[in-house]
Amino acid sequence: MGNRLLFLDRSGLILLYIFLRTLQESGAGHIQYSVPEETDKGFFVGNISKDLGLEPWELAERRVRIISRGRMQLFALNPRSGSLITAGRLDREELCETLSSCFLNIEILVEDTLKIYGVEVEIMDINDNAPSFQEAEIEIKVSEHATPGSRFPLPNARDPDVGMNSLQRYQLNPNSYFSLQMRGGMDGAKNPELVLEGSLDREKEAAHHLLLTAFDGGDPIQQGAVAIRVVVLDVNDHIPKFTQSVYQVSIPENLSSGTRVLMVNATDPDEGINGEVVFSFRNMESKASEIFQLDSQTGEVLIRGSLDFEKSRFYEMEIQGQDGGGLSTTAKILITVVDVNDNAPEITITSSTNSVLENSPPGTVIALLNVQDQDSGENGQVSCFVPNSLPFKLEKTYGNYYKLITNRVLDREQVHSYNITLIATDQGHPPLSTETHISLNVADDNDNPPTFADSSYSVYIPENNPRGASFFSVMALDLDSNENSRVTYSLVEDTLQAAPLSSYVSINSDTGTLYALRSFDYEQFRDLQVWVTALDGGNPPLSSNVSVSIFVLDQNDNVPEILHPTLPTDGSTGVELAPRSAEPGYLVTKVVAVDRDSGQNAWLSYRLLKASEPGLFAVGLHTGEVRTARALQDRDALKQSLVVVVQDHGQPPLSATVTLTVAVADSIPDVLADLSSFESSANPHDSGLTLYLVVAVAVVSCVFLAFVIVLLALRLRHWHATRLLQASGGSLVGMPTSHFVGVDGVQAFLQTYSQEVSLTADSRRSHVIFPQPNYADMLISHDSCEKSEPLLIAEDSAAGLGKFDSKNNQQAPPNTDWRFSQAQRPGTSGSQNGDETGTWPNNQFDTEMLQAMILASASEAADGGSTLGGGAGTMGLSARYGPQFTLQHVPDYRQNVYIPGSNATLTNAAGKRDGKAPTGGNGNKKKSGKKEKK
Repeated sequence: MGNRLLFLDRSGLILLYIFLRTLQESGAGHIQYSVPEETDKGFFVGNISKDLGLEPWELAERRVRIISRGRMQLFALNPRSGSLITAGRLDREELCETLSSCFLNIEILVEDTLKIYGVEVEIMDINDNAPSFQEAEIEIKVSEHATPGSRFPLPNARDPDVGMNSLQRYQLNPNSYFSLQMRGGMDGAKNPELVLEGSLDREKEAAHHLLLTAFDGGDPIQQGAVAIRVVVLDVNDHIPKFTQSVYQVSIPENLSSGTRVLMVNATDPDEGINGEVVFSFRNMESKASEIFQLDSQTGEVLIRGSLDFEKSRFYEMEIQGQDGGGLSTTAKILITVVDVNDNAPEITITSSTNSVLENSPPGTVIALLNVQDQDSGENGQVSCFVPNSLPFKLEKTYGNYYKLITNRVLDREQVHSYNITLIATDQGHPPLSTETHISLNVADDNDNPPTFADSSYSVYIPENNPRGASFFSVMALDLDSNENSRVTYSLVEDTLQAAPLSSYVSINSDTGTLYALRSFDYEQFRDLQVWVTALDGGNPPLSSNVSVSIFVLDQNDNVPEILHPTLPTDGSTGVELAPRSAEPGYLVTKVVAVDRDSGQNAWLSYRLLKASEPGLFAVGLHTGEVRTARALQDRDALKQSLVVVVQDHGQPPLSATVTLTVAVADSIPDVLADLSSFESSANPHDSGLTLYLVVAVAVVSCVFLAFVIVLLALRLRHWHATRLLQASGGSLVGMPTSHFVGVDGVQAFLQTYSQEVSLTADSRRSHVIFPQPNYADMLISHDSCEKSEPLLIAEDSAAGLGKFDSKNNQQAPPNTDWRFSQAQRPGTSGSQNGDETGTWPNNQFDTEMLQAMILASASEAADGGSTLGGGAGTMGLSARYGPQFTLQHVPDYRQNVYIPGSNATLTNAAGKRDGKAPTGGNGNKKKSGKKEKK
């Protein structure tokens, strides 16, 4: 029967719940549900998907969830049905305690839109608690002289239920001495009192046993009872009396343990034990008993636990004062807890992102947060803000929820990350604040093109550069990151001289290094312009261009080109005419030359390199004009040969030469006949002279080789004999001079070398040293002339000797550098600078003069005169050239003999006999015998 009544009670509650749900659906902007307490887990609360305007399957897709704020999760979402269900057993008395109405507020978050909906769930009470008393048995002491009508307070029963399910009435078992009456309290509660109906007689009945029963109004009705034992006492006709019937006090919530709250006082006029009052709490709730304690002797109420305004703001307690005779009285204590700002605001990050794309529009949501303060009044009023220096702001949305949004466009290149400080401050005194931090990275967007350091570049590269060599490098910076900052380089297509630009220049796509694919020629083009494109790796990619101007620098790579005079095409020799009556400074001709280079490399200078009559002509240094330097004389040759060199000012300088033939005559017909005879007779004499030189060199080489072989043979034969060196020296002294060819210059040359051969005794190696002569008259560096090469010949090795012969018989390559200094120019005795050193003639005119001089010298020698170059006589030339013509005017053509393939110079020793240092080298001058044979 009881189960059936419980079922009916729950059915009625469910119907009431459906009715209330219908009412809340009619409300606008707020969702309300109701559910009875003590339901099982998973009990249906409401169709939340329908009320949110969503389909059940959208709850999971849109990430709809319940936001919990510190309290255990009481409700859950059913993703299948889209309904709100209970997550466990609901106990209204535990959740709301003594409140008449129990409402729970929850928040539903739709995460994809960041919207929050408030849901209010009312917990309906059921009669699940019976009234109960705190004590199992109550003992009341009553004086036997108590007058009828005396009232004795009884303990209240407690029922956590509310409404009709709460405590409704009391009932006392029937008896003849006592009755039950109700007394209304200040809070509207009914307090039971035991009323004495008749006089007591302790001698008849010392104690009375009663039963007090409490009933609620639920269906079914539940009850609770407590036993009352009434003890009849001896006469004590005064009861204790409190100074106040109600004690009221307000205390701050931050009082420490042991602090006195107040002190109660009661007096009893009786004497002795009947006048001693003992204090105690009556009808005290369990929570209050944990916080307050009472000194039974002094009546001091002390703090035992910790006060918390947020948990309980008011306490009502009943205090009893009882004397030793059993008489008691009661008073009430009302304690109000005053709020103190002891709770700092709390910031809860509900949803946030750790990255946001730069250039996002203002108002982009970064985080959703909840701010609350458990204090009340001004202490619970919270303001939340972000420092003004950051590009963010807070915007209030629902209740205590805020959105953190951007208030301007973010730029990653300026700030790549933010540490956002959120500050919540209450209005208490002093105010309390809380900080929390959100780290936000700004994601890169490809909003910066690559940039070059300069708007244009100029590069200077010398011509004739090596192919494939790098000559410049460009670099572009992209302020973006990762792929957006990866820069590749390329050249803009163009053409140069009908060829693609890529055939001239290339670029490394990764480093920006420019390479020359050709060897540039300044004479072809002097500059070119290329455009370099820098492209980043973003999507879409950004690019920028820069101009690179390449200037080719000139180098001295072109020799001067002689335009005038030009060589005739018919094989003849061009001739310039100079009349014998020409005065000094007469313009004979002009050498005209150009240089394809530019600047200093094209500055040309002219000078006379060689002349058959030195001092007769002069060349303008900058004009190239060939003019007479003095008046022409009768003894001047008819044909004058001039070699003019044209040289630029480059480093190193380049030059070109031109040979001019100048005919000294007053009329052209007289010149033509003489010129033809000169040309026909010049070649035989020159070739004959060369033949003599070649024969002389061959003889000298053979004699020297034979001499070395003899020395080596003696060295091998007398290996351990120390007299070998003296014997070899004696044999050299006694050797007839006829073995050295009948030329005194060559004989002196070989004698010099024979004195320098040294053979060392007691040695495993032989050293034959060939010292070099002095090449003062040759165009070879002094350092190379002083070198000597020792020849090492292995002991007792015939094969080694053969190898030595073959090596020393090889002819050295001829000297190709015939660019002589002015002192070494070929010419006659009238050469420039007045140098006594002559050179071999190279034309027919000079050859005839040389023949005449040598014949005269030979005749004088036959008559007992001096040899050529041996003195300062006239060589018999005074009769032909006049008495003033002495030997000093005759060039000694034995002075320099150049041996093709050899660095040796055969010179005359006549200078030594005259007491002069030799000018041509360490050897003697060679006497020519060609003219004597003629």
